[in-house]
Amino acid sequence: MKRMFDVVMSGLGLLVLSPLFAVVAVWIKLDSPGPVFYRQIRVGRNNRDFRLFKFRSMRVGSDSKGLITVGGHDPRVTCSGYFIRKYKLDELPQLINVLIGDMSLVGPRPEVRKYVDMYTPEQLHVLDVRPGITSLASIRYRNENELLDRAEDPDRCYVEEVMPDKLRIDLEYVADRSFAYDLKLIFRTFWEVVSK
Repeated sequence: MKRMFDVVMSGLGLLVLSPLFAVVAVWIKLDSPGPVFYRQIRVGRNNRDFRLFKFRSMRVGSDSKGLITVGGHDPRVTCSGYFIRKYKLDELPQLINVLIGDMSLVGPRPEVRKYVDMYTPEQLHVLDVRPGITSLASIRYRNENELLDRAEDPDRCYVEEVMPDKLRIDLEYVADRSFAYDLKLIFRTFWEVVSK
């Protein structure tokens, strides 16, 4: 049922949101040189790599200066990027990942290989399910960039504090997941975004 729901809702979402996709795409192209989409290798179900789609919110080549974005004024983020990040519009192209089966609407957020290689055997169980566009951990850490901005060493803070807590929350989801709980998280995510 979860997979059927993912396919139907991601397909409908892509169709209904196509005018918004077009507006965001034009804005990104006018705002800074480079492609509309940012594609990054992430780790998915069964520890397999896949290519994640996002609207590009940073200047081309920004990931060579570090994978973690900090604060509300990271100079690598474009003008359009600030807005689409604030309202999570940069995540919408992941509906493509959901439709093709790389991701689900709800599940642990997919991480880059660099950080997955640091997981303990127990933490690797988050890879037993498809990663998601939203999760309880991503809702609780919606202001993660600001948290890391206050850290003396953002990467160390992420690895030693943020990532273990997010994985703890995600492991609880993996153990107790249900379709009803997924629906609750979808509505909660929507509320968090529109109430900003």
